[in-house]
Amino acid sequence: MKQFIITSNDAGQRLDKFLKKLMPNAALSLIYKLNRKNNVKVNRKREDNEYKLEEGDNVQLYVKDEEYEILTSVKVPVPVIGTGTRDGLNPKDIVYEDGDLLIVNKNPGVIVHPGDFKTTELSLIAQVQDYLGAKLNSLTFKPSLIHRIDKDTSGIVMIAKTKPSLDVMLKALQSNKIEKIYLAVCLGVPPETRGVIKKKLRRLEHAERENKIIIDEEGGQTAITHYQVLETGIQGKYSLIECRLETGRMHQIRVHMSSIGCPILGDNIYGDKQENAFAKRTYGIGRQLLHASRIGFIHPSKKVPVTYTAKLKEDMAELVGR
Repeated sequence: MKQFIITSNDAGQRLDKFLKKLMPNAALSLIYKLNRKNNVKVNRKREDNEYKLEEGDNVQLYVKDEEYEILTSVKVPVPVIGTGTRDGLNPKDIVYEDGDLLIVNKNPGVIVHPGDFKTTELSLIAQVQDYLGAKLNSLTFKPSLIHRIDKDTSGIVMIAKTKPSLDVMLKALQSNKIEKIYLAVCLGVPPETRGVIKKKLRRLEHAERENKIIIDEEGGQTAITHYQVLETGIQGKYSLIECRLETGRMHQIRVHMSSIGCPILGDNIYGDKQENAFAKRTYGIGRQLLHASRIGFIHPSKKVPVTYTAKLKEDMAELVGR
């Protein structure tokens, strides 16, 4: 018999969903059969598959050791060497950590989640799981991304270490209560030092190398970006611009800045290809110079406002002299 004490990380989910996460190789039909034949008990009595687990519940599972091993074993894909290591995060990239959250200054070129690409390339979430390892107090919950940034965008990414903190932060994100500030190196100078870009965006489902997001005032979703020019004349023709997202659409800053004639330097989708080629030859710029620099929110358990900042990565810092 196997026994599992439910923590706050595992509470709130249905019994059958919990068992499926616990035994990923088990078909739902097998899980239902185990429960039907009294091989699953909660606090020593049978419960329906729909039963919502509570913190402190004792789940008993009556299966043989060899069967349990087969049902729980998971093959982990081997990552591509070069984007990270399997021994965790670089401590210098950790902006903040407590029992609820981990905030990381992501390097450019690292995908945040393998589900975003059909690849075995090492992802940020894999690095996080390696770093946290056995420190997590959960049977089924794994560290989860609260939000995402593009592969070639650097800067702040927040990860929830507990289910309660994930629930709180996702609600805050959906209600636009998380302030996200980005820094971008753009070609040219905007028409105004400060401004608000309100242009609806629509995603092209089957786009590949061409623009994935277009401006569509009739069929698009509301997208609002506040910007402020911090510095001009960088290398004679670039500007450093601070962008604050009021909404969080895919590629929002990249499309909005391009739409006012100031594309982000190095952006191979929405940028100036000729200028990108020049910047690569001259300055070694091989990605869009967009950095998630600051984030502010109400802490999920402390219930106080907090703000965290991530330093510019080397390629961007060298170009702007910071």
